[in-house]
Amino acid sequence: MQGPRRGWCAAGRKGLCRVVAALALLVGLALLSGGGARADDRTVLVVSGAIEGETPVSFTRADLVALGMTSITTETPWMADEVLFEGPLLRDLLERVGAKGDRIEAVALNNYRVEIPISDAAGYDVILAMRVGGKDMSIRDRGPLWLIYPWSGHEELRQELYYSRAIWQIREIIVVDSRSR
Repeated sequence: MQGPRRGWCAAGRKGLCRVVAALALLVGLALLSGGGARADDRTVLVVSGAIEGETPVSFTRADLVALGMTSITTETPWMADEVLFEGPLLRDLLERVGAKGDRIEAVALNNYRVEIPISDAAGYDVILAMRVGGKDMSIRDRGPLWLIYPWSGHEELRQELYYSRAIWQIREIIVVDSRSR
């Protein structure tokens, strides 16, 4: 007959048991904290196509904030009241990458695509909204980036053509130069 079973943390292994428990705790904390990567360090947008240098440019949230934040309070077809949106101007982003095209193709997380003339960014304060109502936009809230037009200040923008360009969950912008075709 065998004696009672002892666990792996039996009297002779208490030191080993403490080391294993401490390592397990450290691994658990690292997993909960996201492995040390901060949200501001992750790429949220890639701009490619007809740009200076032609190498795709990656942007983190911090990079986009550094372009300068613009605030727009506007109505949308998707929200009941006027809402405050904050983000960099699309034209500032396009200037930063040296855009050489006449339109962009904005691509969402689900690969939905919308073509937008660059003239929209030149003629209106179109922003890549990162914040809505004072809070960072999550994927659940149409983030991380949502193209917003200043509809409340411009009656001519209040039509389906411009509403359809308000793509959300943007992950990529491709600058297209249709003149070079």
